[in-house]
Amino acid sequence: MYKKVLVFIKKIYQDYFEIGIAFSGFLIILLAVAMDKYLFLQACPLCILTRYVFGLVILAAFFSILTNNKYVKFILIGSSSLIGLLVTSRQIYIQNMSIEDIAKLSGCSMPFNIQVEYFGIVEAVTKTLAGGPSCAEDGWRFIFNFAEWGFVFFLIYFFTSVHRFIKIP
Repeated sequence: MYKKVLVFIKKIYQDYFEIGIAFSGFLIILLAVAMDKYLFLQACPLCILTRYVFGLVILAAFFSILTNNKYVKFILIGSSSLIGLLVTSRQIYIQNMSIEDIAKLSGCSMPFNIQVEYFGIVEAVTKTLAGGPSCAEDGWRFIFNFAEWGFVFFLIYFFTSVHRFIKIP
């Protein structure tokens, strides 16, 4: 059984890498939305921004399917994964701040979509990345919290895209 699972994972990695990334990113977004709806968890603006970055990874994977150029594939998936690493590492940093430092943050004062309406996308992302007390909440945890799981998945996406870039001719 163990060998069959490894063979299956290896086949997906070799033959369906971009589809696998897009599918896993879609499942992560779907899981996060379902947990918001059914477990009544309120996502902070940084969590919402992380979902958008997962969406960016999905788009990058779909565009990578359309090209045969390994440089374009690496740039698309690698750069979107790197953006995800930066966003989730910022949230992890905020979650590990002291209470005094958290009280000084004022970036996430309103939901992300309302920030986009009032300030525009660039200012909304800037304010969201500045963080706020709602972004410091740990919320739900299964071994890791949402931000840490996001970091793990973006790290996997990044290093697998680097590995494919180096190994595949």
